[in-house]
Amino acid sequence: MLVRKVMSSPVISVTSETTIRDAAERMRENDVGALPVLQDGRPIGIVTDRDIVMRALAATGFALALDTRIGDIITRKVISCFVDQDAADAAALMGEKRIRRLLVIDRSGAASGILSIGDIAEHVSEELAGQTLGEICEARARDMPD
Repeated sequence: MLVRKVMSSPVISVTSETTIRDAAERMRENDVGALPVLQDGRPIGIVTDRDIVMRALAATGFALALDTRIGDIITRKVISCFVDQDAADAAALMGEKRIRRLLVIDRSGAASGILSIGDIAEHVSEELAGQTLGEICEARARDMPD
C-alpha cells in the first residue's frame, strides 16, 4: 500500500518564526505530536512535543520558553519518505532511524503529510506497526548506558 493512502494530511505546520506557545497550541488543537517546520512549502525541520519539553522548557524555564521561536529548537535533519513509496518500506525506515513519525514529501520536495506508527496500525497492518515499534524500542534499549 502506498504512503499517500495511509498518511495523515493535510500538513499541519509552523514556520521557524512561530513561537513555542503557538506551536504547542496548534499541536493541542489538532491532536498531533509533531509539526513540520516549513519555509516556502519546503521542510527545513521538524518540532515534536518532546523537543518543546526537552529543548525549551527544561533548558530555559516555562516563562522564557513560551515566546522562544520554534527555529531555535527544531530538529533540522528531517527524515522523510515519499508519497509514492510503499508503506512497508517507510515503516522499515522508521525502525532503522528509531522514529515514530515520518514527514511525507512529494517528488518535488514539498510537504504532503505525516506518516505515524498509528497510521500504519490503522490502515496497513497492526503487526507491521508492532514490529516497527519493537525495532524502535529495541534499538533505544541497546543504546542506553548500563
